[in-house]
Amino acid sequence: MIYLDHNASTPVDPEVTGAMHSALSLIFANPSSTHAAGLKAREAVEDARSHVAALIGVSPDEIYFTSGGTESNNLAILGAARAEGKGHIITSAIEHPSVLKPCEDLERNGFGVTYVRPGSDGRVAPEEIRRQIRKETFLITVMHANNETGVLQPIEEISRIAKESAVLFHTDAAQTVGKIPLSAKELGTDMLTVVSHKFYGPKGVGALFMRKGVDVKPVLFGAGHEKGLRPGTENVPGIVGLGTACALAKTCVRERAVRTRKLTDMLYRGLRAGIGDLRLNGSETLRLPNTLNVCLPGIDSLDLLEALKDKVAAGAGSACHAGKRSPSPVLLAMGISEADALSSLRLTTGKDNTPDEIKTAVEIIAKAVRDRRR
Repeated sequence: MIYLDHNASTPVDPEVTGAMHSALSLIFANPSSTHAAGLKAREAVEDARSHVAALIGVSPDEIYFTSGGTESNNLAILGAARAEGKGHIITSAIEHPSVLKPCEDLERNGFGVTYVRPGSDGRVAPEEIRRQIRKETFLITVMHANNETGVLQPIEEISRIAKESAVLFHTDAAQTVGKIPLSAKELGTDMLTVVSHKFYGPKGVGALFMRKGVDVKPVLFGAGHEKGLRPGTENVPGIVGLGTACALAKTCVRERAVRTRKLTDMLYRGLRAGIGDLRLNGSETLRLPNTLNVCLPGIDSLDLLEALKDKVAAGAGSACHAGKRSPSPVLLAMGISEADALSSLRLTTGKDNTPDEIKTAVEIIAKAVRDRRR
């Protein structure tokens, strides 16, 4: 099977696997213990914290470990809301559910939430964010890149607007950290979500960058881990894996971006040649180098994926619940019709894909589309 679903999850890098195996075998003590074995575990956690911080250009004491992107996003949003008590949040209509669902819950509990829609290119207009700011707005949360289309959002501009109004700004960078070079400080964010398994690290571990001075209250309660913000005994092997993935990305993220861009462009050209009416969803240039979301008119993408499942791994622009197909809310928010959303396919390349794999994938996908049209 040719794996082209790297935005869902990436293979774990062998160096990461090795570091985690060593941690599982040798670093077994509780990092909160004060004996030698505990101090060794604490050293491993802090070493990983330094690697995460170095990758995104911040201080280690601004990194908080979590169980992954969902918890990091919830901590940023619900934690800021707990600290504020009441008020208004601005987000986009194309966020991951781990951003949208906490916002919806806050709405049910008396907070105001504005969901800004993107343009047809998948990008949110910074000036629309500015127009939605109220006196009681305390948080803006907009993702760095969309997980379905790969479209990059104008984070630097939104950050400047947030600062002008003294509003906290959080970005879910699950799809960008480790895939493209970035600096949280250059982006200007107050909080930024890091997800390990999107860039060759393990699942079940992530981090939240929180700028010094930001007031966020915990949403979990227990002992005083992570400076009292995120209780629970640390997942040392997972944290070591995340740290190793960050250290690897620090040395080769630019090379990864160039390589996946070439592979993705090759994939796009091949599919356009083989499927004449194929259309790109979202911006052609302002998107992740590894992400291709295309509409195949008249094709049921879930049916196509079923035909491809043993040959090519990909994602669809729809989901199936209780036998009913539902189109992607992200694509609908961009103004794409329900029929075209149901006919859309997401293909995402990774660092270990090869040109030969891409050529083969193009042949397999194009043939499957032709077969269905006949």
